[in-house]
Amino acid sequence: MRLRIGSRGSQLALWQANHVAERLRGQGHEVEIRVLHTTGDKILDVALSKVGSKGMFTREIEQALEAGEIDLAVHSLKDVPTLLSDPFEIAAIPEREDPRDALCSPAYSAIDELPGNARVGTSSLRRESQLRALRPDLDIHPLRGNVDTRLRKLESGEYDAIVLAIAGLRRLGKTGLVARVLSPEVLCPAAGQGALAIEIRAGDGKVSAAVSFLDDARARAETGCERALLGRLGGGCQVPIGAHATLAGRTLRLAAVVASPDGSTVLKESASGDDAFQLAESVAQRLLATGGAQILERVYGRVAEAPAQP
Repeated sequence: MRLRIGSRGSQLALWQANHVAERLRGQGHEVEIRVLHTTGDKILDVALSKVGSKGMFTREIEQALEAGEIDLAVHSLKDVPTLLSDPFEIAAIPEREDPRDALCSPAYSAIDELPGNARVGTSSLRRESQLRALRPDLDIHPLRGNVDTRLRKLESGEYDAIVLAIAGLRRLGKTGLVARVLSPEVLCPAAGQGALAIEIRAGDGKVSAAVSFLDDARARAETGCERALLGRLGGGCQVPIGAHATLAGRTLRLAAVVASPDGSTVLKESASGDDAFQLAESVAQRLLATGGAQILERVYGRVAEAPAQP
């Protein structure tokens, strides 16, 4: 079967697309990769938390999918909105990489070792708010661009440290500047971080059957729980919400965080259960009831007031 994969053009996105392509070729399929540029790739001078972020890295790819120009899309799952448009479905979530964040620095091996006013780079409001809670004395600045660009800015001395997902660094073989992989208790990851999503047109039985072998039950269960919580809280991929689910036997444990952007308030809740959606609902309700609703109302208001995307 001939399959056309749609992907963003970054080094990491192309690694992900090629990884899926090789798995599909191993099943006897003929595979082509088509690079598509998304809104998020075009806005490089503004922190993602300051623009409307839902679908920023998927919208144009979905348009090509709906138009029949590609047969499937490979995304980072954390970039995929929790509510898909009707024409699409996530047909497979492959085995997940490590979902944790990593502190990268040539000189410092832990967050608490950073000197006062150390310049730390991240454009993730989730990371920024949790870092500010841990170290309010840090000088946190926006950091956009692909992985190579971010690491180059770190190596040049523009930043004392940066925070990136360890999954992307491992996939690209660029772990040389990783000082420490941060536990979810220290920095709660984004919902779906470390996982890929294979998106297809809803009801496309042939493509669904072709990619079904890629679906990993553990990854789908854990990320499904995390994304259910994110959806219940109304979140996109750039909000101060962290979610980390782990499956042991049939039991899921979900730990989640909602933080104010300045780090002055960090709400944490966790629970275990055997129903992903009931578990997500329970944890979300507790976060909302203890102050999360007010935090998110202020954050979403700020995003809504941002300039329109170009």
